[in-house]
Amino acid sequence: MLRRDRAVVALESSVLAQGLPVPANREAHQRMCDAVAALHAAPAVLAVVRGVPTVGLEGDDLERFLRREGVRKVSARDLGWACARALDGATTVAASLALCSAAGIDVFATGGIGGVHREPPFDESADLLELSRATVVTVCAGVKSILNLPATVERLESYGVAVIGFGTDEFPGFYTRRTGLRVDASTDDPADIARAFRAHRALGRPGAMLVVTPPPRDLALDEPLVENAVRVALAAARSAGVTGAAVTPFLLAAVERETGGASLRANLALLESNAALAARIAVALRESG
Repeated sequence: MLRRDRAVVALESSVLAQGLPVPANREAHQRMCDAVAALHAAPAVLAVVRGVPTVGLEGDDLERFLRREGVRKVSARDLGWACARALDGATTVAASLALCSAAGIDVFATGGIGGVHREPPFDESADLLELSRATVVTVCAGVKSILNLPATVERLESYGVAVIGFGTDEFPGFYTRRTGLRVDASTDDPADIARAFRAHRALGRPGAMLVVTPPPRDLALDEPLVENAVRVALAAARSAGVTGAAVTPFLLAAVERETGGASLRANLALLESNAALAARIAVALRESG
């Protein structure tokens, strides 16, 4: 049961049920939840459980999701169908933002958001449109490195999504700390973000406040290593005829193989780091409320 006597940090479930391999998904869940709890906030994994939108996936339901027993990937557009059909649905960033809005949760942490794909037909993640709708502080390590970062940053600007760098003046590249893509605002103080979000909301501005923070320095990957791994992964996806929603998990798994598991270690570390930062922001919001 979700505790409302302290700050809440929402977490997505798709990273557990589709994004990470077993048993790394279990480790990710533990590390994220421990990081949030250590800062006196409440972690809440979002999901659709047998048709019921759920804030705080736990117990036998959590175990089923970690084992991936009949759990489908659910984006924002799929929520109504998943509820009507009593399905188990692991929420993407887009669906998680929609549930945050419905549940009145102000802060959400994820690994990396979706964006514009690198190759034709240049598919665009629903995450971007939902970020323009949901007034939620969203903490991430930037855009997944398998995507077109410059095009995604431009799309965020077109959609009017506020972007703030935390501990960086560049938009990070998920596995990498540097991309050369500048952000217009940056800070090292969670209270700055809390104040900015309150002003954003008071002005009636729609859309998220996207807080981007680089992966931990000791596990971040070099840009050439990541670029080479992504090129190999894209070629493998073309050869295998992978399309649609299967592309992202396929590419992430291929990059993991190409980097000898270094990308997975970086992914786990940044998920934990992002959750901790989200907790600091959530606590600052609660204290200033």
